[in-house]
Amino acid sequence: MRGGDMQGLSLIRDRLLGLRIDPRTGIVASARQVPSPNCDDRPPGAGIDLLVVHGISLPPGEFGGPYIDQLFQNRLDTSAHPSFAGLAGLRVSSHLLVRRDGELVQYVPLGRRAWHAGQSRFGARAACNDFSIGIELEGADDVPYQPVQYVRLAALLTALSAALPSLAGAPVVGHSDIAPGRKTDPGPAFRWSQLRHWLRAFGGRDLQVRTA
Repeated sequence: MRGGDMQGLSLIRDRLLGLRIDPRTGIVASARQVPSPNCDDRPPGAGIDLLVVHGISLPPGEFGGPYIDQLFQNRLDTSAHPSFAGLAGLRVSSHLLVRRDGELVQYVPLGRRAWHAGQSRFGARAACNDFSIGIELEGADDVPYQPVQYVRLAALLTALSAALPSLAGAPVVGHSDIAPGRKTDPGPAFRWSQLRHWLRAFGGRDLQVRTA
């Protein structure tokens, strides 16, 4: 095994130690908690059996600022950047965010419905927010994602599937897969092969990650 792979496996193990998920509360213990008001109850009887990967950057193509937190908490000053004008009045959220440095942020407890997918469909089922967990990656469609983000995402997906039995063997798709023509994220810069690689290393082989 190459040295880089050994380092990655070591990092994965370190990440796992902090990824304690309470299935009763839906809280990821190691995540920075930034509660969003943009969520509600899932429909009665709705199971959680889909994992959706998104990409987000505010302003577009810029990383590291406070604006994602502010957007998901309805505190974004839309005059702070010209690109924010179209976000006025938008009420969105995700369950989790993986930042460029691998930091994990949680906005919505896993059992609640985050408003991440919008108008969407997976197979015969519409309204993917009802039965999915949304995970944002800080990034852009045409900017390579950071290696640590793949490691963190693989660790997170594996921990989620272990904590929530309904996610065992669940599909892992992009926002573009459930809202084609309307959304493009996480974009062509996201390497699904890298995610599959780290999931195999981590033991999350049962998850059904898209092939391209």
